[in-house]
Amino acid sequence: MNDIARTMQASASGMAAQAARLRLSSENIANADTPGYHRKLVSFEEVIAGDTRAVATGPVRLDRTEVQRIHDPNHPLAGDDGYREASNVNMMIEIADAREANRSYEANLKMFEQARQMAGSLIDLLRR
Repeated sequence: MNDIARTMQASASGMAAQAARLRLSSENIANADTPGYHRKLVSFEEVIAGDTRAVATGPVRLDRTEVQRIHDPNHPLAGDDGYREASNVNMMIEIADAREANRSYEANLKMFEQARQMAGSLIDLLRR
């Protein structure tokens, strides 16, 4: 039963990490048109507690890629040189990250469900 509990713990930590990744990707997509917005990134860290391994999110950091400068002299936010700042969010990357996070979340959920079913079956066998 201990192995099943460790599996469920690892799956739950994976789901939490992917949920955080999906949340940040959603924030980035929502702010893609915000002038000067820097894309938010999160990294994953391995956590070892005793004999249990899990994953946790590291600190949220900003992407250091330059923000895009757009020449649009008629825009109200344009400077004297006619350029304005956009964000450094690439929608294709964000959509791909969101899909990958969603699929990873689903894989962790299936592993959690499988471990839960195995634990239930084991309990049923022990009752007999």
